[in-house]
Amino acid sequence: MGCDHTDRGPGRDRRHGAFAGLIALLLSLTTVARAESLTQRIERHLAEPRFAAASWGVSVVSLDDGRTIYAHDDARLLLPASTAKLYTAAFALDRLGPDYRTHTDVVAAGELRRGRLRGPLVLRGRGDPTLAGNAWADTLAVALRERGVHRIDGGIVGDGTAFRGPPIGSGWEAGDLQAYYGAQAGGLDIDENTMAATVSSKGIEVTPADAAITVAMQPAKGLELYRAPGTATLHVLGDVTGEGKPNRSRLSIPDPALTAARRLQSALERQGLRVDGEARSVQWPVPPPDGPTVASFPSPTLADILRTGLKRSQNLYLQSVFLLAGLESPGAEGERSEDSAATALAAWLAARGIGPSATTLDEGTGLSRHDLTTAASLTRLLALMDASPIAGVWRGLLPVAGVDGTLAGRMRGTAAEGNVMAKTGSMSFVNALAGYVTTRSGQRLAFAILLNNYRPPAKSAEPLPSASAEVDAIAVMLADAVERL
Repeated sequence: MGCDHTDRGPGRDRRHGAFAGLIALLLSLTTVARAESLTQRIERHLAEPRFAAASWGVSVVSLDDGRTIYAHDDARLLLPASTAKLYTAAFALDRLGPDYRTHTDVVAAGELRRGRLRGPLVLRGRGDPTLAGNAWADTLAVALRERGVHRIDGGIVGDGTAFRGPPIGSGWEAGDLQAYYGAQAGGLDIDENTMAATVSSKGIEVTPADAAITVAMQPAKGLELYRAPGTATLHVLGDVTGEGKPNRSRLSIPDPALTAARRLQSALERQGLRVDGEARSVQWPVPPPDGPTVASFPSPTLADILRTGLKRSQNLYLQSVFLLAGLESPGAEGERSEDSAATALAAWLAARGIGPSATTLDEGTGLSRHDLTTAASLTRLLALMDASPIAGVWRGLLPVAGVDGTLAGRMRGTAAEGNVMAKTGSMSFVNALAGYVTTRSGQRLAFAILLNNYRPPAKSAEPLPSASAEVDAIAVMLADAVERL
């Protein structure tokens, strides 16, 4: 018997409505059950006994409709480690623009007549963290030769005073300052402000050779390299006469501006210029010699600097960008560059709904243990950037799971590989991951996972995953989700 679709009697409408309501309820319950299955998987992971003394903050937000998909203590302030770099990068991109460039200048601080400079030549940095090798110095030396300069009477001065304030980030620990990742961020940087020290039976070799460092060796048990903060002496403690495998360490250098000045002097001499006097440096708060700019070397674009900085989690790059943003902030004249940057960043975040009670940053890298944020603040930032006109540029700055950057070796062979784009963060007892993932069902998510105060148990019946793998497990769960969340 046929069905008359034109029949709209009240009884049929009630039956049809009841049936439609039942279907809607079942669909709703199914959706909830599926969402709970993901929730249960995440909660089961967070509840593992090994995390009993740890603190988790997790936030997962749908980029399709803005809903919070999952939250666990997402309003708790926690240490972000290097996921704090996301705030610096987003702020700088908005404030300065992806195509912004800084520059390194050569200044003639004296009378320049008939190719002879009667005074010092000043190499004035302005926070370009990418200067490395000899190419930049050769370019500047050629430019000076082509201007007819052939003699410099007053030596080369490396000017690292562009940023007002000490060259280390607020809250950086003294124990980090000797390490390559704790290298200072001054106005004039070179080779990422690092050096390599190789200890072997032949003694110790420091590269680059123009690093402003003095080596002191003394016998001791074992082998230890130590440079006290603020000094230029590297103490090598130990027996280096044996035939063991050479020990190579990457360390920060004490005076990048002096090293850069030496590098430029060598380049000038290769071009046939005569330079009288020793290279030297000047640091804040000492005012540098001044004069007209006679040559300049541009930095890469901000987007290029950030891409390298975020992919590698390079502290010097992000601290330099942070300080540049402070330097370019309105009303920054006379204020310490880091303070200007922190104030401007706080105002920028507050205008986007991320107040100081949810995120507070004193520097630009996350290396400081004074930096705090919530998982919810990170996902809010990620959602805002995903909706911005530069979303494509922004996503291209992030490491990709199993592909590149600090995620190159992580989450391989899972649904997250080539899918998760996220910033990593790690320091003692802290591990974090924040970024984007697309589920198997095609849903686009922003997520932030913060794990604090976690020390893996010393004894376990089975080998335990690393702290980063514990965080990755949640990102993989999100990538694996087949249901619509």
